[in-house]
Order: sequence, then structure tokens, then C-alpha cells
Amino acid sequence: MSTLDLYNMPGTASTRAVQMTAKAVGVQLNSKFINTQAGDQLKPEFVKINPQHTIPTLVDNGFAIWESRAIVIYLVEKYGKADTLLPKDPKTRAVVNQRLFFDIGPLYDAISSYYFPLFRTGKLGDQEALDKVNGAFEFLNTFLEGQDYLAGSRLTVADIVILASVSTIEMAPFDLKKFPNLERWYKNAQKVTPGWEENLQSIKQLQKFAELKLAEKK
Repeated sequence: MSTLDLYNMPGTASTRAVQMTAKAVGVQLNSKFINTQAGDQLKPEFVKINPQHTIPTLVDNGFAIWESRAIVIYLVEKYGKADTLLPKDPKTRAVVNQRLFFDIGPLYDAISSYYFPLFRTGKLGDQEALDKVNGAFEFLNTFLEGQDYLAGSRLTVADIVILASVSTIEMAPFDLKKFPNLERWYKNAQKVTPGWEENLQSIKQLQKFAELKLAEKK
């Protein structure tokens, strides 16, 4: 089994997406903690690996790739034993790509606007930020109308990546009942996605990290 270095901030959705994908394709990740609060991402040795100094960054035998969605695609294309996670059919693949682009755009913007203030203020975002989450979740609810997965009839990287994002709601109570398709998908995705339990534990660790940072500010 291959072992790859993953430079990351534990608990973030992008890191969790890579970790679950790695689990799905059967590769081991050697986690290398990058403390962005301390400026680790700006150290010369890391900038040499990734000139954009962003995390997560994956290094596979000297080959470096960053941007979590690019990383998950690389992992599946290189190590996946079947094409189900990233279908070769052009139309299905296009839907997978659309979902991934949705994740990097409206969904990430909504999640970060509402949940990231926890690390600065100890409180969730304002009503405008919550409206963004509800809007993004409504789109996901529509995508899931009449189907169990986000891009067809089987689990793909679209489900894994968006599960990582949506599961950020575990940091604070969020009622999905008004999005019945999304709620149904979310419950099922937890059962069928490799690494879900580790994903959940990482979120809980991130909660503790946020609490610690806030305590230091007081």
C-alpha cells in the first residue's frame, strides 16, 4: 500500500475530503500538520513544495499537487481500482465535475461564511450567512431529487467531497428536515463512504481546536 504525504490543517472540509477519498482507494496518508496560525505555510521549505502555499497539499513520491478537488481526482485516477468513483462516461463525468465546481463555489462560500466565524468569535455567522447555507442546501436538495447519489446511481467523488463539506454542520446543530432529499442522502452517505467515522472525529477535534483558540484570546 502506497504512503503519501498530506500537508494539512486537520479537521477542515478540504482535508477530510482527501482523507476519505484516500480511504476509498486504499492509500495511506502521512499527515503533516501545517499550523497556519503560526505561519507554517509561508516557510521556505513548504513554499518550495507549493508556491501558492495552500493546504491541503499532497506529495506522492516527489510529485506535489494541491487544491483538494484536484487531489481527490488524482488519487482516484492513479490508485482507484474501478472507475465508479470517477466515471469515464463523458456525461456522468460532467455531472461529477459540475458538483465539484458547485462545492468549490457556492457551497464552500456558504459553509465558510456561516461556520468559520466560530474560530474568530465563538459564534456562528449572521442571518445573511445562514441564508447562504440554506440556499446552497436547497440546490443540493434539488440535485438529489429522485436519486440516491449526487451524480448518478453510485457513490462518486462528488458525494465524498460534498459529504466533507456538508458534515461541517456537525460542529453546531442544523436541522436538515426542510431539505428531505439532502437529509436522506446525508444519512446514507455516512453509511457508504469509507472513512466516515474518522471524518466525524476530525470535526470534533476541530471543535476543540476552535475552543482552545478562543480561550487563548480571552
